[in-house]
Amino acid sequence: MNRIERRAILATCTTLLACGVLLYLAAGPPSSSSSSSPAAAANLPARLSDNEFWRMISDFSEAGGYFRSDNFLSNEAGYQYVIPVLKRTVQILPGGVYLGVGPEQNFTYLIAFEPKMAFIVDIRRGNMLEHLLYKALMEVSRDRVEFLSRLFSRPRPAVLAADAAPETVFRVYESVQPSKAQFESNLKLVLNHLKKTHGFKLSSEDEAGIRYAYNAFFESGPGLTYTFLGGYGVFGGMPTYAELMTETDGRSRNWSFLATEDQFRMVQRLQKNNLIVPLVGDFAGDKAIRSVGRYLKEHNAVVSAFYTSNVEQYLFQDGVWRRFYANVATLPIDSSSTFIRYVLNGYGFGRRSRTLWCSIDGLVKANNAGRILGYYDVVEMSR
Repeated sequence: MNRIERRAILATCTTLLACGVLLYLAAGPPSSSSSSSPAAAANLPARLSDNEFWRMISDFSEAGGYFRSDNFLSNEAGYQYVIPVLKRTVQILPGGVYLGVGPEQNFTYLIAFEPKMAFIVDIRRGNMLEHLLYKALMEVSRDRVEFLSRLFSRPRPAVLAADAAPETVFRVYESVQPSKAQFESNLKLVLNHLKKTHGFKLSSEDEAGIRYAYNAFFESGPGLTYTFLGGYGVFGGMPTYAELMTETDGRSRNWSFLATEDQFRMVQRLQKNNLIVPLVGDFAGDKAIRSVGRYLKEHNAVVSAFYTSNVEQYLFQDGVWRRFYANVATLPIDSSSTFIRYVLNGYGFGRRSRTLWCSIDGLVKANNAGRILGYYDVVEMSR
């Protein structure tokens, strides 16, 4: 090969390399199985039809189980404190899928982490029914002040503007007397909305369960606490509904769905699109979580956050925790997928009750490697 031929070959290779670089820059970096943007890859629906929503509840759910309290609201004071920490460190990306447990505290986390869709999995069928109560009341209310009027069955005070501060809203409602006539009228509206507007096939037991939950809000109003009805034992110092809704993240913001009109409308929009799906399921069961996992994989979606409250504590006490983490291992996750858990102070961990977090991927790997032997190991992985 002479010098002229070598120069020609070198020039051709240089040209091809330059073209390759330009094509790479135009196309962007290669994708991976762990998407850096759940919103970019997922093909989740913008709305579920009423039939899809109800079929998902029916098909994904398990038989209801027992819990020691009705748990009409959270008992986790300070659960917003973890939000700025996660935003600063993990940076949970919006557009993923949120999993949670329990009642209204999930709405706060929806505001903070902006998922495209949410599944609330709870062993109590009553929790699913309470979420349907919330759904109906949010959908028929013009704003959060009207929503609270309906939730507590108290006449809307004329002095409250739609944009009133949450502290003002709850202070005023605390002085308004509940109306039995309004309760019965609202309950009829709720059931008609669920059964006739949406076409949900509620049983007579479901209707009674919705009445039972709704009556707790009617009886106690903004002063409702964790142990109002059917509680187990005596618990002191539980926050009221008003206190939980007026808490902040300890820095500069209240993330509650009732803190501002914009935040209320964000959750209301998800409700109207049937994108907050309440399921009846045991974390250690063989159906609910795995059904969610299959659905997400079919739609190329990723779990962004999984709020477990303190359910894991009970799973370890009952000896079924391995089944839960086996279920979690079936969920599609990425490096930012995060567990959010509430750790009580009475279990020898040398810390006050507070909300902690850890990587879902990290915990699944630790469990697979045999490094999770007790609840203490889970708490030690949490920050």
